Amino acid sequence: QVQLVESGGGLVQAGGSLRLSCAASGFTFSNYAMGWFRQAPGKEREFVAAISWSGGNTYYADSVKGRFTIARDNAKNTVFLQMNSLKPEDTAVYFCAAGLAEGWVASLYDYWGQGTQVTVSS
Repeated sequence: QVQLVESGGGLVQAGGSLRLSCAASGFTFSNYAMGWFRQAPGKEREFVAAISWSGGNTYYADSVKGRFTIARDNAKNTVFLQMNSLKPEDTAVYFCAAGLAEGWVASLYDYWGQGTQVTVSS
């Protein structure tokens, strides 16, 4: 059974940092690209960051470039999202996703987690 379980969300003040983790099981993690998406209340789900199966290629939305870093540990079947200099507009539910093709389009991803809430106060 495929599972993606996010953790690390919470409440933080603007300018602070959080590190999200996504633990994967039930599929060959090292064969899959991984992505992070987010969805704020009343808004559509949007791409945040992605990483290739090897970790050699990373992609970021313009809104988070220079502040967020995606990384993966294939030995631990885990992908991370380090979020620094957080802003109130980063408030959203953050989802991790796995797909055989890397990119910023949600439809490329086959498996999704349940999400973790990130709230940034001003």
